[in-house]
Amino acid sequence: MELIMKKVSVIAAAVAATLAAGSAFAVDFNGYFRAGTGISGNGESDLSVNKNGVGRLGNENDNYYEFGFAEELKTGEQTWRVESMIAQGNSGASGWEDGDFNVAQFAVKAKGLIAADTDATMWAGKTYYQRKDIHITDFYYLNTSGTGGGIENLSIGDQKLSLALIQDGEDDNGAGYIFDARLANIGLWSDASLELALAYNFATEKDDKNYDGDDGVLATAVVHQGMSNGFNQTVFQYGTAGYGVQAANFWGAGTYYDRSGAHNDATGFRIINWGVMNLGESWEMGHQLAYLAGSDIGGTDSDGNITGQKLDIDQYSVVVRPMYKWNDTMRTVFEAGYNAGEKIASNGMEKEDFGNTKLTVAQAWAMGDSFWARPELRVYGSYITDTENDDAFGTGEDSEYVVGIQVEAWW
Repeated sequence: MELIMKKVSVIAAAVAATLAAGSAFAVDFNGYFRAGTGISGNGESDLSVNKNGVGRLGNENDNYYEFGFAEELKTGEQTWRVESMIAQGNSGASGWEDGDFNVAQFAVKAKGLIAADTDATMWAGKTYYQRKDIHITDFYYLNTSGTGGGIENLSIGDQKLSLALIQDGEDDNGAGYIFDARLANIGLWSDASLELALAYNFATEKDDKNYDGDDGVLATAVVHQGMSNGFNQTVFQYGTAGYGVQAANFWGAGTYYDRSGAHNDATGFRIINWGVMNLGESWEMGHQLAYLAGSDIGGTDSDGNITGQKLDIDQYSVVVRPMYKWNDTMRTVFEAGYNAGEKIASNGMEKEDFGNTKLTVAQAWAMGDSFWARPELRVYGSYITDTENDDAFGTGEDSEYVVGIQVEAWW
């Protein structure tokens, strides 16, 4: 017992000495949350209908929280950053709610280990890996986050190369993985740059097991255009197999890969344009324009069994969020969205049209007059329709309204 206590004391002393040599416990506290409630016409609370396609403002029915803590430790020319984050979500229906807490991030990222390239970062652990999203629709069009490791921002001339291996699930058959490669900072014309990304999703199999799903590839190109009044991005994505069905839909492209085999012949692509612009002294606007399509998308029944039927998908989305600034704190925010498309069976005999529209008006107060200023308090009203279902909301109607209050913050 005495020997054990001495060993613990030595470890504690070593940890204390290491931390003391760092940044004097200058812990970085960061996070994100949204919370609120609403009243809808059918007697329920707030709604969420296809927010990736028609916009998230006044169209969310949950509370979500992220609490992150990070610490940078310096040793000479090296910087070791320990990052952590806890995430949790629930309905917000009562003051005390049980829910699973997820360790969303816990990783170490070290700079300066390569003397000839001090910007290169080596990392291992669990992390949000270079996620790419469109905020007004809460759409993560590239997200290979998870547990793994790699190197980021390795200099190749003026470009930056990042390589990572990240685990993507495990079951009785084996384990899935993503090899992620990215090349950023490719110069184009004035104030424009290109980033290329390739995600290859594969699996290892146990001796007596096998996956029916093929490996998949997701290729992404992002053209970023800086402007005097904001920025604009155009995104091109193409996916095969399990990534094909993701690219043809508003699914986060990266993890949660389908290995059932239903999508082995699938291909899909999407073209997205989005950005935020100042439109004069008092107006600012964000937007999303998207076209998505796919072929030979696998069909399943209500129990998840593969039917053998194949679908072709074709859809588009338009979302605009203009904002009028009354002063440095108060603003009125509008958001209009339209998403429509069709699914056609491979036999050509079956066709399903789908679509939604949404219009939201919100009176808001924020800590600053920027489009991105947060925290932001909102009082809103939304009108949502389903263009193809006359009983979409269980009330014999194809439309619904909701009024509510919400806060969104990041720091």
